Amino acid sequence: MFKRILVPLDGSSLAEAILPQVQELARTLGAELFLVRAAAAHVFPGADPSEQEVDVVQKAEAYVAEVAERLHDAGIPVHTAVRYGEAAEEILDHIGVNAVDLVAMSTHGRSGLTRLVMGSVAEQVVRHATVPVLLMRARGE
Repeated sequence: MFKRILVPLDGSSLAEAILPQVQELARTLGAELFLVRAAAAHVFPGADPSEQEVDVVQKAEAYVAEVAERLHDAGIPVHTAVRYGEAAEEILDHIGVNAVDLVAMSTHGRSGLTRLVMGSVAEQVVRHATVPVLLMRARGE
């Protein structure tokens, strides 16, 4: 069954909406969780990207550590990672690197023009993942 569950987070309460269900699933299956946060700095032309890159990674690490602490306090084995790059690519790579057997993530439920412009990380993960993906539509923030 599922023993290594990857939970992608983006820093929003919408992304965290799946955590109660994943926590129960992990407890029931005796699974460990892998929290991953992709970080990328948006740098203005001519600016030095180094400082901004370091800043977004440090903030992402602090955020993931705080979420992991809550899960750990609830008795769930948890691993964390912050990866620098585009979210879908980093999630998909993290699946293979950590031999994950399930991805569980919230989806923002965008549609229409917003989805066309913003894209859907969840859709990209579902299309390209080599393991099952559990999606839960998150409600308002």
